[in-house]
Amino acid sequence: MSGPKICFVIGGPGSGKGTQCEMLVAKYGLAHFSSGDLLRAEVASGSERGKQLEAIMKEGKLVDMNTVIELLKEAAYKSYEEQPDKIILLDGFPREMEQAKQFEEKVCKATYVLSFDCSNETMTSRLLSRAQTSGRADDNIETIKKRLVTFESATSPVLEYYKAEGRLVSVSAEDAKEVIFANTCAGLKL
Repeated sequence: MSGPKICFVIGGPGSGKGTQCEMLVAKYGLAHFSSGDLLRAEVASGSERGKQLEAIMKEGKLVDMNTVIELLKEAAYKSYEEQPDKIILLDGFPREMEQAKQFEEKVCKATYVLSFDCSNETMTSRLLSRAQTSGRADDNIETIKKRLVTFESATSPVLEYYKAEGRLVSVSAEDAKEVIFANTCAGLKL
């Protein structure tokens, strides 16, 4: 397959997707991008686009999907040029079906869609534990419940689509992180 080897990484809040991405990067040197990190980096760059994004984000508005996809495309192709054989992890993307469709039309098809499957109870417990040290405003029980409902309703169609396509790699995220990592590596054939 020519072009970047994209892996969408999907999992609910507290499913451990960030931890697993970090472990994949550390062991295999994979590229790892999240749209939030890319947006913050663009703002920090002081570019004209960064200034426009900063104004949008300061108003509490969402950055439009085309801009997010453009940032992901730029990062993916830069990484592909530097390491053409490495899988590129897109952490927390897509969040809903329209994002997946737009990315695949404008950038390239995802090679894998990695889903970390975890019960709401486990994710809630992990987030409440994280809340003790994170200082994150969204790590409270009421917000967590809302985030879980939003995640499930938005991503279920994405997971069903990629399962039917044969590109979904589902990994149980209920175990210890080392067990989850071993299963992730096996699923991605690393």
